[in-house]
This record gives sequence, structure tokens and C-alpha cells, in this order.
Amino acid sequence: MKGKRETQNFISGAILLIMLVLASPFAARRAEATSITELQAQIKKHQEEMNKANQKAEELKDKQSLIEEMIDDLNAEIINTMTCIALKEDEIQEKENDIQGKEEQIAVKQAAVEQKESEYNLLKEQELQQQEDMQIRARRIYETGNTSFLNMVLRGIGLGSLLNRMDYVEQVYTYDRGKLSDYQETKRLTEECRNQLAAEKRQLQAEKETFEQEKASLELAKQDLDNQKAELDKALAVRKKESADFDAEIKKARQEANVAKTLIKQEEQALKNLQNQAKAGQTAAATGTYSDTGYTSIVDNATGSDLGKRVAKYALQFVGNKYVLGGSSLTGGTDCSGFTMRVYKDFGYNISRTSYTQRSDGTGVEYSQAQPGDIICYSGHVALYIGGGKIVHASNVKDGIKVSNATYREILTVRRIIK
Repeated sequence: MKGKRETQNFISGAILLIMLVLASPFAARRAEATSITELQAQIKKHQEEMNKANQKAEELKDKQSLIEEMIDDLNAEIINTMTCIALKEDEIQEKENDIQGKEEQIAVKQAAVEQKESEYNLLKEQELQQQEDMQIRARRIYETGNTSFLNMVLRGIGLGSLLNRMDYVEQVYTYDRGKLSDYQETKRLTEECRNQLAAEKRQLQAEKETFEQEKASLELAKQDLDNQKAELDKALAVRKKESADFDAEIKKARQEANVAKTLIKQEEQALKNLQNQAKAGQTAAATGTYSDTGYTSIVDNATGSDLGKRVAKYALQFVGNKYVLGGSSLTGGTDCSGFTMRVYKDFGYNISRTSYTQRSDGTGVEYSQAQPGDIICYSGHVALYIGGGKIVHASNVKDGIKVSNATYREILTVRRIIK
């Protein structure tokens, strides 16, 4: 199925190319040209057209590469933001568990207070009953005490019975005093327990309210991250559409270059027949690569601290390694913010994880004062400055870690980590 689709695409492209060639005004002029001078002029013109089309395609490709870099940066930022959201959700769940635990403790304390209140009320009823019993006993003793000793004797109670009755009253009095003392001690302990439980309940309630506030703060932070992700998703959709638009424009420019190239070949063959010698069009393609020695020289010639230069030279060791969304391995693959974070971590500096938050790390300086090791911050992207207007950065999935001009994008801020 895939081979069939590729064949269809090839046929469609060939038909379009033929139509462009036939429709081109240069085709009519080429047919009319019969002299070497005319053919040479047409070849030169078509070469200019081809070069212009190729240059346009390369410029579009460079712009598309920048868009792809932005797409990779946005994907990495989305992954990092989602990781931060997951961490916030875990913290919120932990706070909810803390709140639930405090509510359970409060319920237990409340039950204890209610139990003590029940015991206290029971003792209160016993106290009232004891008071009533003691009043009855006191009244009887009083009534007995009003009878004269002589009347008791006359009624035949006798001295022994009187002493026994007095002994009984003393025992009852002693028993009541003991019970009253026990009751008062129980009442005191119950009151202390109730006050202690009430204090613990207030403390637990205060802790619960603190947890509630912390949870609310975490939820606000999570909402902010959710909003950031939504903005990143929208930006990603825009960039993907722009990249797709560049695909169509690059394809059109390539087709125009191919038309010119086809015409050049035809005209060169005609010129060859006229001159009886081969004429081959030459195309020049200039490619440039950065060397480690060149980068080292740039760093050494820049103004800045020795440590900053060591950071820049260290980062340059990983040029050519892979770009991995959400990664932070200098050898196995990293994204832009993971690259800067890991380089500085290897020097004992802990900076934040995302390109958005790294804009606030360290101290802000003007780009004109940038030194090797400074972090150059763009919209959704970060890089390490190495001096000479150059940066080293995890660019995109296609290019990996590479060196670029620092001003290839609009610079938002420059952050100096090393003071």
C-alpha cells in the first residue's frame, strides 16, 4: 500500500513538472533560440531562476527548521509542565490525606469528649443524689439530736443503744465524706481531661485549616500550570500549521527549481549540439561545520570568568548528541532546558527545569554584557552563551545539540548563574 502511494505521488509530481515546463514562458523562448549567444543567455537566466528558487527553498527550509525547533521546544515544555502538574496533583492528594487524617483524629477526640461529658453528667446525677441522701441523714440526725438524753433513757433506749446509734451516725458521716471526696477528685480529673481534649481538638482543627490553605495554594499552582499547558498546546497547534504551510511553499520552490533545472539541461544539450562540445552546468553548494578548536578559541577570546568559560567548553563537548523531548542526559539525549540544567548540575549548580522558569534563575544582564556560561533565554527555548555572539544548545530533534548565532531568534533575557 505504501509503495503504491509513493508511485502515485511520483506520477503526480512528474505530471505537474511537465505542466510547469510546458506552461513556462521560458520554454517558448528556448524553442525560438537558435544561436549560441541566445542559448547561453537563456541558460544564464534559467540558472539565476534556479538559484533563486533553490535559495528561496533553503530560506524556507531554515525558517521551517526554526519552526520545528520551536515545536520540539513546545513539546518538551509541555512534557515538563505535565510532569510538574503530576507532582502538584501528588502534593494535593497528600494534603487531602492529611486533612482526612486530621478529621478522623478530631472525630476521635470529639467522641472522647462526649464520653467524658457523659461520665461527668452521670457523676453530676450521683452528686445530686448523694446531696439529697446526706440531707435526709442530716435531718434525721438533727431530729434525733433534739431528743434529750433523759427522754432516750426514759423510753428505755438505754445508754448502749444510744452509743450504738451515735457510732452508726459517725460511720455514715465518714462514709459520706469519703464518697464526697472521691466525687470531687473524679470531678476534678474529668474537668482536666475535658479541658485537655478541648485544647487538642482546637489544635487539630487549626492544623486542618492550615492543610486546607496549603491545599488551596497547591490547587492554584496546578491551575496556573494547567493554563500554561493550554497556552503551550495552542502555540504548538499554530507552529504545526506554520510548518505544514512551509512544506507546501518549500515543495513549490523545489518544483520551480526543478523546472528551471530541466530547462537548463535541455538548453545545455542544444548548446552542446551547436558547439559540438559538452557543456555542463555546475552548481555550488557551500556547507560549513563548526570545529571544536574554533569553538575553544571563541570561548578563550571572550570576556568572562574562568568558571563560566569552563562551563561553556564543557557544554561544547556534547555537540552532535541527540535531542530528546523531556530528556536531560548529555549523552543519551536532552531537550533545551534539560541541557542547561544538566551542564550546570555537573558544576554543582541547581537551576530550574523548564525554559520558562529558567528566565528567573540567576541574575539578569544585558546581552551586550553576555559572558561564556550565561543562559540566553528565548520564547520557549534556552541556550548557553559561549562568546563571540555564539550559543551552544539542544536545538531540535533533527539537529540535536549544536552551535548557532545567539541572535538567530529574539532574545528575551540573559541570566548569569555564576556570580
